[in-house]
Amino acid sequence: MRWQLGRRSTNVEDRRGTGVSAPVVGGGIGAILLTLLVALLGGDPSVVWEQVNQQSDRPTTSAPRNPGGTDQMADFVSVVLADTEDTWREVFRQSGSTYTEPKLVLYSDAVQSACGFAKAAMGPFYCPRDQKVYIDLSFYRDLKSKFQAPGDFAQAYVIAHEVGHHVQNELGILDKVRRLQSQVDQVQANQLQVRVELQADCFAGVWANRAQRSRKILEQGDIEEALNAASSIGDDRLQARARGYVVPETFTHGSSAQRVRWFKRGIQTGDPQQCNTFAAANP
Repeated sequence: MRWQLGRRSTNVEDRRGTGVSAPVVGGGIGAILLTLLVALLGGDPSVVWEQVNQQSDRPTTSAPRNPGGTDQMADFVSVVLADTEDTWREVFRQSGSTYTEPKLVLYSDAVQSACGFAKAAMGPFYCPRDQKVYIDLSFYRDLKSKFQAPGDFAQAYVIAHEVGHHVQNELGILDKVRRLQSQVDQVQANQLQVRVELQADCFAGVWANRAQRSRKILEQGDIEEALNAASSIGDDRLQARARGYVVPETFTHGSSAQRVRWFKRGIQTGDPQQCNTFAAANP
């Protein structure tokens, strides 16, 4: 991925090395690794966010990682975020709307968000309450080693997916889904959440399409990297890895095939209108 010459975003908050306090009960749109945690816990994704943390209130601390955020990975994240800003600002402008850019928070080990207290094991996530994307950069090491999804474009896909949730928030989609989820049973609520996640995958593909057209960011093998990442974090593969079997009724992010299909739709069309997973009979 050709990113080194890209613009750097000013919307990055570097909280690495700072202390946070627990417990906090929170909610929010699930992170990529949330399904894996649920599989290990044998329960519903909301449990991870809603359960009361029994740890003490003593702040946790960690040593600063590259103070000032001058390391290459933080630089890479800043460039990808800026690229999503350019893409979605133009998409919204074309529809007569204004795009409010999200913040991206870099943290280490644990973080306090408006959606609650989160640990790095939960993976990257978007909090609609403060309109921020949160990521511990150690996730990228796990993406490569644990999920066999290496490559800088695979890493960019993760950011673009979470920004896709912000786009949904801007469009009012997340609020509508939350209202619907409160009116149905857990299985139906999970099905709605799958559609949310697949649409974010499609939006990530839209970003890739438009970024390539306008800024020629892609190199040979980049698309395969992103497709491999989307496939590696499908609910079916995560559950099979954690449990040894798959329970489709508990899916919250979609199967590997679904995630690949919707990302491909976005990157092939570059059209957000083609990302209406809620209108699809079989997403």
